[in-house]
Amino acid sequence: MRTRTTDPLTAVRNLGILAHVDAGKTTVTERILYLTGATYKRGEVHDGTTVTDFDPQERDRGITIFAAAVSCVWDGHRINLIDTPGHVDFSDEVERSLRVLDGAIAVFDGVAGVEPQSESVWRRADRHGVPRVAFVNKLDRAGADLDAAVESIRTRLHPAPLVVQLPIGREDGFAGVVDLLRMRSLVWAGEAVAEGPVPEALLEEARRRRRLLEEAVAELHPGALEEFCAEPEISAPTLAAALRDLTRSGEGVVVLCGSAYRNRGIEPLLDAVVSYLPSPLDAPPASRSVAADPAAPLVALAFKVSSTGGGRLTYVRIYSGTLRKGDTVLDTGAGRAERVGRILRVQADRHTDVDRAVAGDIVAVVGLKGVRAGATLCAPEAPLVLEPPRATEPVVSAAVEARRSTDADRLAAALARLAEEDPSLSVRTDAETGQTLLSGMGELHLEVAAERLRRDHGLDVAVGRPQVAYRETVASGVSGLLYRHVKQDGGAGQFAHVVLDVEPLDGEGFEFRSSVIGGRVPREYVRAVEAGCRDALAGGPLGGHPVTGLRVTLTDGATHPKDSSDLAFRTAGRLALREALRACRMVLLEPVAEVTVTVPDDAAGGVLGDLAARRGRVTGSAARAGTVVITAAVPLAELFGYATRLRSRTQGRGSFTTRPAGYAPAP
Repeated sequence: MRTRTTDPLTAVRNLGILAHVDAGKTTVTERILYLTGATYKRGEVHDGTTVTDFDPQERDRGITIFAAAVSCVWDGHRINLIDTPGHVDFSDEVERSLRVLDGAIAVFDGVAGVEPQSESVWRRADRHGVPRVAFVNKLDRAGADLDAAVESIRTRLHPAPLVVQLPIGREDGFAGVVDLLRMRSLVWAGEAVAEGPVPEALLEEARRRRRLLEEAVAELHPGALEEFCAEPEISAPTLAAALRDLTRSGEGVVVLCGSAYRNRGIEPLLDAVVSYLPSPLDAPPASRSVAADPAAPLVALAFKVSSTGGGRLTYVRIYSGTLRKGDTVLDTGAGRAERVGRILRVQADRHTDVDRAVAGDIVAVVGLKGVRAGATLCAPEAPLVLEPPRATEPVVSAAVEARRSTDADRLAAALARLAEEDPSLSVRTDAETGQTLLSGMGELHLEVAAERLRRDHGLDVAVGRPQVAYRETVASGVSGLLYRHVKQDGGAGQFAHVVLDVEPLDGEGFEFRSSVIGGRVPREYVRAVEAGCRDALAGGPLGGHPVTGLRVTLTDGATHPKDSSDLAFRTAGRLALREALRACRMVLLEPVAEVTVTVPDDAAGGVLGDLAARRGRVTGSAARAGTVVITAAVPLAELFGYATRLRSRTQGRGSFTTRPAGYAPAP
């Protein structure tokens, strides 16, 4: 256990653990906390004793649902660690976490390699520019193969995998690793690790792999290439420096291996975190005007809000400046000042009060009553707005109502709190039925939200059958649609004349253009027409579903010297596009999921038939150690209740995962 720390900014690592569900993220986190002395006992997922999966639902279901922050010390470095969910329904928790991280550990299953959700979170990390090291876990399992897992990283994720270890033993005989940088062995017996020379039987293979590592690094790093050409081999310090540069630039990913459950491989993983992942000083600035300087004006991003028995907690990443207990901070987006009551160093569901937090810290704050996830907090005298995390649109809705009419107001307040804590949940009232609709990222997401209403808020609620969120799009457009908005009812009138072309757009989204010449529609009115068109996208002519995938061009128009205004042209834009959509040929779109089903060989035929009955389109299959892995595109509406059906068809031996795959025309 290495715990000395001076805690300067260079000795801070803010990182997350990312993976597909059941790849072993939480077990890796537990072993890190135990080895660094942050906990005195190893927690186990199957026993419900983990630190980061502290919510009752997480322990009941055996999965991570909510991102949890913990802090520990290794080799003089403070590591602020966020354990993120692996299930696709909670991917927005991952998105919000990635926004505030400087690095990440990507955990892969040694048998399955790259799985759908691990690919999804990898792409999200790419988008945020978060450097990663890879840890191939579960090498003690039957069928585990480091080389196959690395090849799946190479082919599906497309970085240059830089493998720095060679396993000692296979499957149940996995006992340790050869460190290819220092050409030494690390062998675990219980909790103790013994360092020694490379075993004679592996020496030739270790030398070969060390040379492959040198060649891979030399191809990407000029400094390493120079030494590679001039010397018989690249020295360990040069190789380590090159690996650090390639990791931080994203050109390569260092690959380590082990078995977290058996406590093998965690110490080298922590060493890699310290050696290769960036500190807040090395990470790209959140804004060009933000420096990671404790003496600069305060800039922080709120990335998570939660309610506990101790009150409302706002989790913040401090990018610049110092936050002190009792400070007044400005919520830039809301234009509201808030007072900091307490600052907490977070250890999952346990907290320690601190008087201040500085640039690079991730802490929880008590007392920020109106701050939402994504808000920028800054010094009142130096306002600044950071780009907030991007929220994903919900794809599934269900009606929610209180069984007792006296609980209606309490239900409304509880739903508002849930949506505040989880921005990927939304609440609205159906205009036609008057029902309260709760929308989220999937069936499990809604189940968890409903259970929180029951457990946390003491409400007896009824939840309707989930319904998918449809979209409408333009299959063939119209041109030259003329619309005149004239209103005269005393006083100032309204006049706006617009001519629109509407055409399909490849993919989703909305584009607006203006080809008006001669100033027939002034520029400020063009912006108003665009705003009106965006208003009209809220409900299409087929069923009132949101409209996407179209381009609108304003081709002509006319104004009145007195009665034209922004309001008149916005109204004209909204009503004109509604009329145009009724004239277009429209298509209903339904959400589609990519489903990966793993089943025994003898059950594959029945599962394929069931997928076909659910309008699934099989896109691939592969045999793997007595099982078949089937990939298919299936309409999300057909997947409700699929878990029960799959268990029935495979006698409980089948499993499946999903991830969003966009929208497709509905029959």
